[in-house]
Amino acid sequence: MLLSTIVSRQGHRVLTAANGLEAVALFEQERPQLVLMDALMPVMDGFEAARAIKAMAGDELVPIIFLTSLSENEALVRCLEAGGDDFIAKPYNPIVLQAKIKALHRLRRLQATVLEQRDLIARRNQQLLDEQRAAKAIFDKVAHAGGLDIPNVRYRQSPRALFNGDLLLAAQAPAGQMFVLLGDFTGHGLPAAIGAMPLAETFYGMTAKGHASGDILRELNGKLKQILPVEMFCCVALLDIDFHRRVLRVWNGGLPDGYLIRADGSRIALRSRHLPLGVLAPAKFDGHCETYPLQDGDRLLLLSDGVVESRNARDELFGEQRLLEVLERSAPEQLFDRIEQALAAFHGQAQDDLSLVEVTIGEPPPRATPSLAAPFEPRALDWVAEFELRADSLRTANPLPLILQVLLQTQPLRPRAGAIYTVLAELYSNALEHGVLALDSAIKRDATGFAQYYELRRQRLADLRHGHIRLRLQVHGDEAGGCLRIGIRDSGAGFDVVRVLAEDYRPAGLGGRGLRLVRQLSDSLEHDGADGLIVEFRWGARA
Repeated sequence: MLLSTIVSRQGHRVLTAANGLEAVALFEQERPQLVLMDALMPVMDGFEAARAIKAMAGDELVPIIFLTSLSENEALVRCLEAGGDDFIAKPYNPIVLQAKIKALHRLRRLQATVLEQRDLIARRNQQLLDEQRAAKAIFDKVAHAGGLDIPNVRYRQSPRALFNGDLLLAAQAPAGQMFVLLGDFTGHGLPAAIGAMPLAETFYGMTAKGHASGDILRELNGKLKQILPVEMFCCVALLDIDFHRRVLRVWNGGLPDGYLIRADGSRIALRSRHLPLGVLAPAKFDGHCETYPLQDGDRLLLLSDGVVESRNARDELFGEQRLLEVLERSAPEQLFDRIEQALAAFHGQAQDDLSLVEVTIGEPPPRATPSLAAPFEPRALDWVAEFELRADSLRTANPLPLILQVLLQTQPLRPRAGAIYTVLAELYSNALEHGVLALDSAIKRDATGFAQYYELRRQRLADLRHGHIRLRLQVHGDEAGGCLRIGIRDSGAGFDVVRVLAEDYRPAGLGGRGLRLVRQLSDSLEHDGADGLIVEFRWGARA
């Protein structure tokens, strides 16, 4: 009664119970904000009652002040261990009691604020996760819309976050070559993935139109330089693999060394010789690729720095030396699995996003047949277009993507778009290299000559001031079918058309596949009577 009177006069509403059991029942019914409880009571003592009240209160803070005549330290400790937040020894001091009540009330308000903020954070976090899942679905459709399911490609990615800085893209070009791009943006998570969307969109758009690797790299660099903040960039390795001509073009800007691993186990390091994308202004960017010959059974390996920077429990780096030891001990066909096993055995804790990709050289991967936007309706087709490319254009431009887009306006040609582009690329390459630049395929007798050939090509093209290539496209068709005739001539004297057409293909060496491939893909290939070639593609009434 005395305690009730004191507390009531301090402005609080008071509920009383005669023992611990009544106190527990009263708390469950009324849910008071603070409990003053004697330690020693009949039926149920204060210790047991305090434990029950704390259990019912859950996350809510309900302070319990023990009122006790106990003075031994062990007894006071029991009060706190049972769930008490404070205690007051009898007889009661009203001033001290009021101060403790106010202090615990402030603590209760603070705890309520913390719980409210916790719930708000939980709701906001759930909202963020929902938004990230939706964004990730869009991101995957844009950034991973390419050819990673091609049998020639194996890869492993272990991102540290839902969004990550590592990006792996693969696509097939109309001419049949395959592009593989491994990128690593600075940073982690969503900020590092922001640049992936425009990069992937540009990559897929340009490869689908048949642009060359140098043009793709220049466009990607310009796009990232424009949109990324100065502290962000993207380390990239790009593989341009021509399965028909068995040629690899590679550009590495900032990633760890990749490797060209021969079928006999020898290897060539694909070193980083450029700055990452998004660093240099377009005028200073160098999109020149290194060129290597390929053979069946060769393998190409690319990795992000997350592989060599993986750490174990002793904070040791996996490192480049361990990777080289795996390369030394592994047969080419076991290499990818052995690297994965070595990383697992090392118990690496990735310090970065981790990406590993392997491409096997063999039969060209199958290409999907393009679908027509609408069923073909036979109608009269009759047009001629001529292009003359002079020295400045030959040095700096690739006309083939534009020409292909012109041809694909003729619907019957769309199902053979890949073959047409491959033939165009071979004809243009022969006219440029052997005609205008007067290069001899015999130089490509071995790997050393192969490298010499493409270095000579680069030098002569850079020095080119005169010369031209003429392309003539003629389409004629009616209800019975139609034909595309492609004629090509050049200003040079380095390509003896009559002699080359008369020669049988000999697989020795690293050249000579071009016109043989043109013959296989087209319906006819013939000399035009002067110094050029004419290729035909025909279609029937139900093309």
